[in-house]
Amino acid sequence: MSKRITHGSLKVSQELDNFLTDELLPGLDINPDAFWESFERVLDEFGPRNKELLAKRTEIQKTIDNWHISKKGSPHNHDEYVNFLKEIGYLLEEGDDFEITTQNVDEEIALVAGAQLVVPIMNARFSLNATNARWGSLYDALYGTDMISEEEGAEKSGPYNPVRGNKVIEFSKNFLDESVPLSSGKYADVTGFKINKGSLEISTSDQSFTELKDESQFIGFTGDSDNPSSILFKNNNLHIEIEIDSEDSIGKDDPANIKDICVESAVTAIQDLEDSVAAVDAEDKSLGYRNWLGLMKGDLKETFFKGGEEMTRTLNEDRNYSDKNGQEITLPGRSVLLVRNVGHLMTNPAILDGNNNEVPEGIMDAMFTICIGKHDLLKEGKQSNSRTGSIYIVKPKMHGPEEVKFTCDLFAKVEQELGLDPLTVKIGIMDEERRTTVNLKECIRVASDRVIFINTGFLDRTGDEIHTSMEAGPVVPKAEMKQQSWIAAYEDWNVDIGLETGFKGKAQIGKGMWAMPDEMLGMYENKSTHPEAGANCAWVPSPTAATLHAIHYHKVSVSERQEELISRPRADLKDILSIPLLENPESLTPEVIQTELDNNCQGILGYVVRWVDLGVGCSKVPDINNVGLMEDRATCRISSQHIANWIHHNLITENQVEETMKKMALVVDQQNAGDPEYIAMGPNFNGISFSAALDLAVKGRTQPSGYTEPILHSKRLQVKS
Repeated sequence: MSKRITHGSLKVSQELDNFLTDELLPGLDINPDAFWESFERVLDEFGPRNKELLAKRTEIQKTIDNWHISKKGSPHNHDEYVNFLKEIGYLLEEGDDFEITTQNVDEEIALVAGAQLVVPIMNARFSLNATNARWGSLYDALYGTDMISEEEGAEKSGPYNPVRGNKVIEFSKNFLDESVPLSSGKYADVTGFKINKGSLEISTSDQSFTELKDESQFIGFTGDSDNPSSILFKNNNLHIEIEIDSEDSIGKDDPANIKDICVESAVTAIQDLEDSVAAVDAEDKSLGYRNWLGLMKGDLKETFFKGGEEMTRTLNEDRNYSDKNGQEITLPGRSVLLVRNVGHLMTNPAILDGNNNEVPEGIMDAMFTICIGKHDLLKEGKQSNSRTGSIYIVKPKMHGPEEVKFTCDLFAKVEQELGLDPLTVKIGIMDEERRTTVNLKECIRVASDRVIFINTGFLDRTGDEIHTSMEAGPVVPKAEMKQQSWIAAYEDWNVDIGLETGFKGKAQIGKGMWAMPDEMLGMYENKSTHPEAGANCAWVPSPTAATLHAIHYHKVSVSERQEELISRPRADLKDILSIPLLENPESLTPEVIQTELDNNCQGILGYVVRWVDLGVGCSKVPDINNVGLMEDRATCRISSQHIANWIHHNLITENQVEETMKKMALVVDQQNAGDPEYIAMGPNFNGISFSAALDLAVKGRTQPSGYTEPILHSKRLQVKS
């Protein structure tokens, strides 16, 4: 533990104090003493409220547990259950209809539907990659993934394969035919482009000329009007750029000298301080805040070695074009960034209060990330993250409107203390806890003047589903969870409530992550359901995935789809409140139960060993079948709660779990055998990471809301000490 500096009643880690004084505050109209005085005032007002809200969570959960215990042996009565939830204040009465009134929202959030990246902010290289993923090469995304079959000589290994390259070009030109169609002919027949008196003139292989079917889709160009180096189109509010170069290795062999097709990809990105990072102390928090500061000031850079060559990554510049009349236009070169703070539960030893207690980490995040955001507001130029003067914070794991109101009040207080205009800070509400889902309209109501985002998060939502109904009975196997009636209703309900409260054209309605980063064909074949569901953003695991998912938003006009959905009946609350119970536990054979346990234990171990030993909060972890999955605390929460539920209802025993953990630890050790930083768990199974994984399973029922953070943070701090 580093030395602490005293500021009033606060005792601040020297590392965090130095970061604030030497890096964060220079250039702002705030001095260190004033900052810490403000922090104290905020903490004094909101620390006790934070504690009360957590106590209310615990009390509600105990009441629900006792109700289920009292009903054991009786068939589940839904109407009786709903009345009970209303009586205890879990399910609230809805108020009158309303629409959100949030102002000064960037069009990327309000109007543009597209892919959204979520990236661990403690890794500067990843943060830069995500921010720069606003634009992506379609040729590269197709060539390097399983989107293009390797059959018929189209292998992707080794040097450039022209057979594969031709398949990429064919796919890409078909994409142009669908997205920006010609009035006649196909892009495969195009031999050149020319801007003639403000119109795009397109020559073809039969010596004739054609034009766009919809001339308004031509936005601009670069280079000379008679010999342009790129052509810029727009479809469904997203841009497509054809890059032209007759001397390029690809362009020289193309009839129109097209060297690449660049598509607007990750329009927005969430820089994450929560589920995808392992931040447990001042050192970790300072690193995350430092990277957010670099992004907001625009000077973040990272030097690294790739293929033996030193490279330095910085933020992309904006992109300049001439419009059809020759006037200059500028498009952003970077994603619009949101930052995800932590929830209300955890505290952090970076700052101690007057009683030597760790301060709530969510309050600390609010003060620091908003203060850092002031640097972006001061730029007031085209290089700004927000061109409308807003700071965007996504807030996770809130339980109901009371907790959303707490966050809005906290943001208002921080705005006041830091000299910001009221409502500068916008809130993204993550709909991932059941008490928020069933009261979503009221959650939005209390944030109606600053909300810019709601989304569904199946993983955390499932973890909370299991934990909330822990005493009701054993739940279905994980593979059956997505077939339960509550999940489809939950996904529709989120869109229905968002549209009902006026999100169309004002805010984002989001969908969850594609968790298999190596299986892009699967993503392409499945993730079109998100824009079709009326969601104007959905999470992707990589810049490449963002480029490929962008294709879906060219195929589906989300704005038109939302207009169609506004009039449909709202999803049924009865379905949302249906509990995913295993109707006939005796039908599960010992072999099926053990297979489920093997899968859960392997997933927990593969993730936890990297979190605890290496401080990696999100990574591609091989599952039991060696398929790489993006794992974070949400996936771990499901697995740990599922095991805890089956232990509690006697489908498995704690001894069985421990023996399975040992067996699966050896599997995980083998999967990581090629990693020089990896610390094997077997054959002794006496390491901190193994004990963390075991605790998450056998102690899962007693963890607050079923969260993994308390155990993971405690074990990681052990390793660091």
